[in-house]
Amino acid sequence: MPLHFLSSAPQQQVSENPTLIMLHGRGSDEHDLFGLKEHFDPRLTIYSLRAPNQFEWGGYTWFDLHEDGSVDEESFFNSTSKIITFINTLQTKKLFLLGFSMGAIMSYSIALTHPNICKGISALSGFAPLQIENKYRLQELQDLHIFISHGIQDPIIPVSSARKTKELLARSNALVSYNEYDMAHQINDVCLHDVNVWMQNLI
Repeated sequence: MPLHFLSSAPQQQVSENPTLIMLHGRGSDEHDLFGLKEHFDPRLTIYSLRAPNQFEWGGYTWFDLHEDGSVDEESFFNSTSKIITFINTLQTKKLFLLGFSMGAIMSYSIALTHPNICKGISALSGFAPLQIENKYRLQELQDLHIFISHGIQDPIIPVSSARKTKELLARSNALVSYNEYDMAHQINDVCLHDVNVWMQNLI
């Protein structure tokens, strides 16, 4: 089945409007990040996708986690495939992904394994799973911009996970902006401002 989504038309029409896809975290849905749309550039067409799997504690999830914290690869790659299928339906020449937590993990998965599928990703409070590192095409990312944000007080995904991803990406040729904030597992106002400025500079 295709993914459910919310969408918002650009508030300012230009010759080629860029597109932003939002990917929520575990236990949430397509309404979560969509509430931030007013903070982003008015030229953006925005889609907020719902993960395909119901989460046992409510909301939806992109993939399952095993007891040892490893990713369930079947559900992981199934969601990756569904997102890429959605992307392929869009008529856009400049695409950005913005993911929070598990949505950030999905953003990494797509961008690092499919060079040139997007202009940039905003990976907020997430990490690139080393479990699938052998699938990353690190030397083919010269046109990819990555904005990383993480809270130094994050109790859900420790900041050390983001730092490991930073080390991983140092071996790539992607253009990385790495940012740590005095916050928990969240997107605070300073982070939201910074990611918006970063994206505007690329549009």
